[in-house]
This record gives sequence, C-alpha cells and structure tokens, in this order.
Amino acid sequence: MTIEDEDLPTAGNHRATFAKKGDVDVKLQDFLIKKVIGRGSFGKVFLVQKKGSGEVFAMKSLRKDVILEYDQVESTKLEKDILLQADHPFLVGMSYVFQTDEKIFFVMRFVRGGELFMHLRAVTRFPEERARFYTIQVALAIGHLHSKHIIYRDLKPENILMDQDGYICLTDFGLAKILEGNAQAFSFCGTPDYLAPEILNEKGHSFPVDWWALGILTYEMIVGFPPFYTGTQNNSKMYELIKKKAVYFPDQQRHNIPMSNECKDFITKVNSNTIHKLTSLSLAS
Repeated sequence: MTIEDEDLPTAGNHRATFAKKGDVDVKLQDFLIKKVIGRGSFGKVFLVQKKGSGEVFAMKSLRKDVILEYDQVESTKLEKDILLQADHPFLVGMSYVFQTDEKIFFVMRFVRGGELFMHLRAVTRFPEERARFYTIQVALAIGHLHSKHIIYRDLKPENILMDQDGYICLTDFGLAKILEGNAQAFSFCGTPDYLAPEILNEKGHSFPVDWWALGILTYEMIVGFPPFYTGTQNNSKMYELIKKKAVYFPDQQRHNIPMSNECKDFITKVNSNTIHKLTSLSLAS
C-alpha cells in the first residue's frame, strides 16, 4: 500500500508515554512514517522507522473520536494492558505508547514474514514436523498469556505472523480478556471453525478454549482445512458437529496425508497437561 496525504497522522500535542526501553520522551515526531500496512475500523497501521536508531516498528494509530463513538474505550484500554504484558518472543508486544489530542498510538514489533495463513495456503498443508514446530511455539505463547490471566480466544492462521527466521508471532488481541481466579467469560466470539463447545453452549468458558483452538490449528496445518469444516456457509451444521462429533482423520493412503498416532492423540486430547509434555520434550531435544 502506498501512503497518501490523508493517511499521515498529525503530530498534535504530545502527552503520556510508555516506553519499554526507557526512552520516556518518545513522540510521533521521532518516527519516520514509511507506508500504510493495514486499515481497521478505528484507524490505520503504519510501517515506521525510529529516527536515530533506524529500528523498524508497526505503529497502530487509533482515532479517539471513533473509539468514543463506538463505545470502545474499555476494550482499547484492555488491548493496551494486554500488549504491555505480552512480553514473550512469540507474541507481538508493545514498545511504545503515546497520544496526541486526537489519536492514540501503539508502537509494536514489526514482523516481516507475513501471515501463517498465506504460507499454508501456498502449499495447502504442512508436513507434520513443520506443523509441530509451529504448534510448540504457539503453545508457549498461549501458555505465557494464561500465566498472566489472559484468555486469547482468536487463534487462527491469520493471527499468526512469521518472522524473517521462520519463527511465529501471535498478534491481534481484540478478543482477549483478563480472567482472575475462577472467573469465566460468556461472550460468543471467535472464528467459527475454531470455536470450542463451551463457547457454543454459552454457559461460560475459560482458558481451555485456547487449547481446543490449538488442536484445531494443528489439524488444519497438516490436513489443509479444519476438522469440522463443512464446505458450506451453514455454520449451524458445523456447530452441531463441534458439539457432538469426534474428530475425523482422513485415510492416510487414500488422501496421502501422513499423520502419526502421537499427533492424532495430541489433537484429540490437547490441554495444558499435554502441552507441558510436548514443549518439555521439544526443549529437551
């Protein structure tokens, strides 16, 4: 995307800064805006370069008037708080936060390799070993969020970025929520193919829904589509399958999709205990 004059954020009066690196006086004028790399309901995302150091970041610009109009003040504050706590190699965290009279700016790590979704679609499916490599990283990222009492709720290939070295980075915390103690969430939210039965039943859900989604992701990476995908726009049929049916694994000989019994077992039983076993074995090897 090329940058147009109307895309450029104006400097305005600078107020209140968070800087992870102790650079407390950072403001909009300290960044060279290169181009627009994304557009959303409340603003734009820019590729920017920090003057002096030459570091490259993704800068999310949020319009305060639109946030107020759509009653998104609390969710914006929550997104900021979660980004500040997302201090992990496999999570897009926050480097700087500042604001002008008109806008709020989140300055985050820029991940160069594109979405996992694009890489998967380019080859249809991944070999099990490659899928395992990504699954372990996502598990570590989710586990870190859970240790901070954050439920993610939007795991899917589109929300996983790849860096230049082939490692993943989880992004987009718009559906995330902080759960303290034994609290549960009740919002019906997420991507249909990845919804856990608890969300569909609308009787309250918690951190296990993220592990369910990780099982779905692992299956999709190896098979090429989610396990309850029906090929139609009829989500109600898919929801019934999610709630009542066991995962179906394609015949390996007929469809030429090899998958070990250990992988099948992981997909059908994935939870915090199996994740701990998986990541421990991987890190030890």
